[in-house]
Amino acid sequence: MTYDSLVPVIRRLAIEAGEKIMEIYNSDDFDVKVKSDDSPVTAADEAADALISAGLRAAFPDLMLVTEEQSESHAAKGDTFLIVDPLDGTKEFINRRGDFTVNIALVENGVPTRGVVYAPARARMFFTLADGTSVEETGPFDAAAVGGTSPIRVADSDNAALMVVASKSHRDQATDDYIGKYNVKDSKSAGSSLKFCLVATGEADLYPRVGRTMEWDTAAGHAVLLGAGGKVVRFDDHTPLTYGKEGFANPFFIAYAPAVELKEA
Repeated sequence: MTYDSLVPVIRRLAIEAGEKIMEIYNSDDFDVKVKSDDSPVTAADEAADALISAGLRAAFPDLMLVTEEQSESHAAKGDTFLIVDPLDGTKEFINRRGDFTVNIALVENGVPTRGVVYAPARARMFFTLADGTSVEETGPFDAAAVGGTSPIRVADSDNAALMVVASKSHRDQATDDYIGKYNVKDSKSAGSSLKFCLVATGEADLYPRVGRTMEWDTAAGHAVLLGAGGKVVRFDDHTPLTYGKEGFANPFFIAYAPAVELKEA
């Protein structure tokens, strides 16, 4: 596996999965099931997962693969692997709010180094190039050919007037209390891994997450943010957020542009 071979594959699979998801999203009705941890799952999650998994296994049979929808993969051990959330923001999808994403990432030695985040209902797509820098593709999102892309970069943040992005469906008092430590000009809410991407493009400066996430929720957005010059650290001690942890569960974290003066938890 080389980065030159990886990036076109993950971009193509994200777009193909997005097409499948949108077919179901735009249908009159779709069934919602409940997984063992009480989280919802739809036919869109399952169809996207099957497509992405098959494509990754065919292209990179020797790489460990972890995906949200295949619980047997959650027992895998390693610090270098592909990790997939075929539909992050299932609640956004069910409520037809649009802020859901397809997420595919490569983790190497515990760090997400390459990734793609595609929000098909929002027509926004972010990915890392082979050299590790991040771009936004502006369309037309053709699986066979890359459209127009523009490099993205975190903001040179003004600590007297920060833009904060937080979760749509998981906002709580602890998050608001932490945001209250900063001089905030405005805050916006976004669903799923789009929050990382809004920091990566400079549309936001700071994304604190005081709540449960799994590595497949964050790895692709984390890779995109790193490729745009951003950082992601643990909430408790501000050390880098790493991957390949037991059960692939994340601690609370903060994603931010480096010019932001971080406050203690």
